[in-house]
Amino acid sequence: MWYVSTRGTAPRVDFEGALFAGYAPDGGLFMPEELPRLGEETLQQWSALSYPDLVTELCALFIGPELIPRDDLNGLVQRAFSRFRHSDVVPLSRLKNGLNVLELWHGITYAFKDLSLCCMAQFLQYFLEKRGTHVTVVVGTSGDTGSAAIESVQGAKNVDIIVLLPQGHCTKIQELQMTTVLEENVLEGNSDELDQPIKAVFADEAFVRKHNLMSLNSINWARVLVQMAHHFLAYFRCAPSSEGHLLAPVEVVVPTGAAGNLAAGCIAQKMGLPIRLVAAVNSNDVIHRAIQGGDFSLSETLQPTLASAMDIQVPYNMERIFWLLSGSDSQMTRALMEQFERTRSVSLPEELQSKLSAAMTSESVGDEAITQTMARCWEENRYLLCPHSAVAVSYHYQQRRRQTSSPARCCLAPASAAKFPEAVLAAGLTPEPPEDILALERKETRCTPMRKSDDWVRMLRDTIEDMGRRRGVTS
Repeated sequence: MWYVSTRGTAPRVDFEGALFAGYAPDGGLFMPEELPRLGEETLQQWSALSYPDLVTELCALFIGPELIPRDDLNGLVQRAFSRFRHSDVVPLSRLKNGLNVLELWHGITYAFKDLSLCCMAQFLQYFLEKRGTHVTVVVGTSGDTGSAAIESVQGAKNVDIIVLLPQGHCTKIQELQMTTVLEENVLEGNSDELDQPIKAVFADEAFVRKHNLMSLNSINWARVLVQMAHHFLAYFRCAPSSEGHLLAPVEVVVPTGAAGNLAAGCIAQKMGLPIRLVAAVNSNDVIHRAIQGGDFSLSETLQPTLASAMDIQVPYNMERIFWLLSGSDSQMTRALMEQFERTRSVSLPEELQSKLSAAMTSESVGDEAITQTMARCWEENRYLLCPHSAVAVSYHYQQRRRQTSSPARCCLAPASAAKFPEAVLAAGLTPEPPEDILALERKETRCTPMRKSDDWVRMLRDTIEDMGRRRGVTS
């Protein structure tokens, strides 16, 4: 399986190359050169598989046995999910009024990012051991990515990690999950502009090569690959079957910020999975505006919401979706994204917008609707939703209220309510934190503050170089 850049001017790479690269050299994102088509017979065979087995089957298609033999792949995936709290890894809760909630949050940090990052860490270590090399991972986070990335590489002798987190933009629990690690690897800034020093450091190719830098953010193809399994599992668990045949479509409601899960769903669609996608966003609605009217432009300001991990202005995985729906038109994708990077505003071509709105619909949900949804779900089911999950469930309740005929529906739940006690209280409910979350409050914390007056690029470079010196990397 070969991977090409969405912008069309970078050399193609194999899965290992895409894993270590993150962004393609031309600024694009890696996508499979060709997508396998899955017939009904294959879907039928996969329909009874567990979540780990679905991940294994998908990875086998997109990695290839020449890079990771099947027996090795089986072991890597099993190890990736060995610390999850639920025996199903990803269970489905069937609630009242036709509400199906797929719980993606039973990993160590109670968020869906554990699923892809645990697999990614196993793939990384597999290739690093073969190469006999080391990498330093740099991660910017809006909340969940940082803690999931730290946990995924804990104890790995050939991986160091540095996390930049925005002060005041994470919940207290999200922050504690990162700052109680007690390593000199967490930098805390006082704004949400932490991508800037990361981009500046990665632009220095000699520095990147010297320290073997890479990113684990959702630009990385490996994360999108694992997230495809969410959509297959949602379909198989919720599709009504007719005489043993999987025929009817399932609507998958995806709460999204950077559009990684959404891109994964689009790829699954293209492979033949009969799902209808709903992009559920909060008040930061660039994806919603693009789907509804082709307006792919930034709002004047980022709006802080209760669904804070989705407070994203630049949903970079939309580039993958534009490329996919345009028939792999890298010239158009490059022109579109370069204009967006220059002006922060693009009107999608009419044909692309038409294909986008045919592939998915969307809904934007404000904080009031989030808290109302959380309260209603608790009242009807004694089931606590996190605010991000509530964005998806709000769409379900709206459709029930409109009494519109629709297929079976599955709402993806990206995080546990235990991570968001502030939102639970705002909904008039009582938080129910598990003991390991409560224990965070009693732990020592450590982080390096990044103040507005500091040179953030220099601080990040210094941190990377300090780590390198401890490993014996010379200047």
